[in-house]
Amino acid sequence: MNKKPLILVTNDDGITSGGIRSLIHIAKEFGEVVVVAPDSPQSAKGHAITLDKPLRINEVEIFDGVKAFECSGTPVDCVKLAKHHVLKGRKVDLCVSGINHGSNASINILYSGTMSAAMEASLEGIDAIGFSLLDFSPKADFSQSEPFIRKIIEDQLNGPKGTGTLINVNIPKLSTEEIKGIKVCRQARGRWKENYVDAKDPFGRKYFWLAGDFVNDDTSKETDIWALDNGYISVVPSTFDLTKYDEIDWFKSLEKITV
Repeated sequence: MNKKPLILVTNDDGITSGGIRSLIHIAKEFGEVVVVAPDSPQSAKGHAITLDKPLRINEVEIFDGVKAFECSGTPVDCVKLAKHHVLKGRKVDLCVSGINHGSNASINILYSGTMSAAMEASLEGIDAIGFSLLDFSPKADFSQSEPFIRKIIEDQLNGPKGTGTLINVNIPKLSTEEIKGIKVCRQARGRWKENYVDAKDPFGRKYFWLAGDFVNDDTSKETDIWALDNGYISVVPSTFDLTKYDEIDWFKSLEKITV
């Protein structure tokens, strides 16, 4: 008898979010599910890890038939503790992170706790998928995206195992019938144009609140932003390697410098 795949589920919106509940519901169809997720929202934490205070992890019984743990740390802390403490070195077949409230397309992947958790799994040689729905509402309807998420997870589990594959999946805020399909594409060249709100608290002390607008500098139809704007789910194969390979030869001249 074939052993069931072991699937690690995590997120950055917290263990009680609607998105993770939806993802667990789907993952249970494919194998043994273990959840390790933050005990409170950890959005935009990026790849942060906790070094200045102890981490706490507690088992909770909030998902029927699923072993789950809440962690006081970041999404990346959750993946590290899952591998080294909760699962005690057991081989994880797939890590799924999300479903996130809001987009993690384009440059958002660098800031995203959802994608950083998946990336940490990828660093450990675990195949990983980050899922995000373009809906910030606390009442977001994740059920509309479930048929597509189910197919993507199934496809990943049926592919080559243990290569550390990482994919960034973003889903437009549309009904199942309105979604045109899936586009495998590249990350758009985009950026945030920051705007800090400058105000004072009730004690008269100045504070700043980060706001801003996303600017898409990429007009190509081969990007995640184009796909999402045109009713498709974007799938971007991603990696933690930030090397700019096309400039290595140009910078080789630095090797000739002597002091």
